[in-house]
Amino acid sequence: MHALRALALLAPLLWGCAGPGASTHHEQRRAWERSAAAPAHDDPFARHPTLERGALVAAVLARNPSIAAARWAWRAALARHPQETALEDPMLAYELAPRSIGEADVDTGQRIVLSQAFPFPGKLAIRGEVALAEAEAAASDFAAVRLRMAALASLLYDELYLAERKLAVNDVHRALLAELREVAIARYEAGAATQQDPLEAELAEAELLHRDVALRADRRIVREQLNVLLHRAPGLALPPLPPALDAPPPGPAAYGTGSAAPERPELRAAEARVRAREARVSLARREALPDLRLMGGYDAMEEEDEMRPMVGLELNLPLRRTRRKALLDEAEAELEAARAERAGLEDEMRFAAARAAERLAEARHAHEILRDRVLPAARDRVASARAAFEAGQSSFSVLIDAERSLRDAELGHEEALVEVSRRHTELARALGELPRGGRP
Repeated sequence: MHALRALALLAPLLWGCAGPGASTHHEQRRAWERSAAAPAHDDPFARHPTLERGALVAAVLARNPSIAAARWAWRAALARHPQETALEDPMLAYELAPRSIGEADVDTGQRIVLSQAFPFPGKLAIRGEVALAEAEAAASDFAAVRLRMAALASLLYDELYLAERKLAVNDVHRALLAELREVAIARYEAGAATQQDPLEAELAEAELLHRDVALRADRRIVREQLNVLLHRAPGLALPPLPPALDAPPPGPAAYGTGSAAPERPELRAAEARVRAREARVSLARREALPDLRLMGGYDAMEEEDEMRPMVGLELNLPLRRTRRKALLDEAEAELEAARAERAGLEDEMRFAAARAAERLAEARHAHEILRDRVLPAARDRVASARAAFEAGQSSFSVLIDAERSLRDAELGHEEALVEVSRRHTELARALGELPRGGRP
């Protein structure tokens, strides 16, 4: 019993080396608990008369399975810290001399030993550092998945808006061509035009009719992509879109290539993995230091009472230097690889932000040109060609060509507007920010 008491007194002293990091683990655990999304409703848009970008992004963040998987991966990484910083289970051994059982002239021979292994002081703490760093990397991975899914939701919102606008433009021009066909028929019946003019209008209408079918298919595909992103059943309806696309804020006009890398969760994850590899190098260096095992027991087979209580100590002898040198080499190589990956990622993130800023500026300029110059000129051309055709001063082909040019200009304007929105989302993603309307 004295030996067991001594073992119990020594255990906390040696186990105390695993204490640091517990408060950090609790903080990370609370952060994980705060990251829980609101319960997902069967219909996330029940209270929304129109499909707003912010509501869509919020619903995706709450319902998407990939985000949930990343969050639980973070929780699994957090569970490593208590495992890595805990001592091994104690060992209890019992031995019995069977031939002594039932003998009258000797006591029953038996021996009981309790032992506990203790790593060299500091090893458990370093293992805890590794686990905490990897859990921090998993937390950043979770944040990166949220950003990626939010950006994808915003881009699909733009795709759906563009599909709706293309259908609207197509409908307007189908009505315009029907009107022009009636004009061509009236002039043909009056002998002021050839039969070719109504036929040309008929062909142009047929082209738009087929385009209507293709555009409706595109819209259905985008809606199904959104249902997949929202983890909803196929075919479920979405609220109608607002009549106008939400205008993005001005935002940065440029992002210099010489600027520091943006604050991205991918970079935070890479930095955390570097810290984990640094801790592994420290742990590999400590592998040359011996671990110990304390033992306490009672041997009833000793004749003298004073000899029956026992205490003991075991040490491993780290003599396999080649193995431990290889372990250190591996850890140092993994550290250098993690540092190189972080440096490469910094370069990539810096370039992505600069490129996104340049593309946004380019998209804004293209939209301004189409809105202020191309579109008004195309409308004026249609009006002029129609007036000339009705006055018998121009051919119907010129009018149809002007109509096609106007249609292309209107579609180009809608595409340019959506392109500005897309580029803004890409810049926000490159800077590590949620798209406009998204909540953290």
